Amino acid sequence: MRLLIVSDTHLPTRAKTLPAQLLDEVPRADVVVHAGDWVDTATLDLLAERAARLIGVYGNNDGPELRSRLPEVAYAELAGVQLGVVHETGPAQGRERRCAERFPGLDVLVFGHSHIPWDTMAGDRLRLLNPGSPTDRRRQPYCTYMTAEIDASRLTAVELHRLPHRT
Repeated sequence: MRLLIVSDTHLPTRAKTLPAQLLDEVPRADVVVHAGDWVDTATLDLLAERAARLIGVYGNNDGPELRSRLPEVAYAELAGVQLGVVHETGPAQGRERRCAERFPGLDVLVFGHSHIPWDTMAGDRLRLLNPGSPTDRRRQPYCTYMTAEIDASRLTAVELHRLPHRT
């Protein structure tokens, strides 16, 4: 099972459209995961239309319409992997401990908010993933997103993809 993991798209405030490289990944994914801060409903509609399966949550910059269509936290079992998605996890310091305590039954927690790519383990079970942002790199050198595979009930082949700078 192939996952496309994205967060903090912030359309149309940070970019007019999603990058073509990211959009090309959508039909290749069995599941698209979006960890919030969509900002517009058009991006939600676009990904919902193109994705085989979409799992998403709202973020702090998402208004009432997105909040009425998306949960604050989403959970899914994907080929034996217990996945959770949330936008905010608080400060980087202590994140692993807080997330392990808040989400004890998960194997993977995807989060966003910081625009900083993150891939760590919390304890011996919970993998924490933040794909960064494909449209707003902030203080990062690149805009980014992630892909991953699930094989034999394990998350494998997690890859951070750097997007070319917009001109």
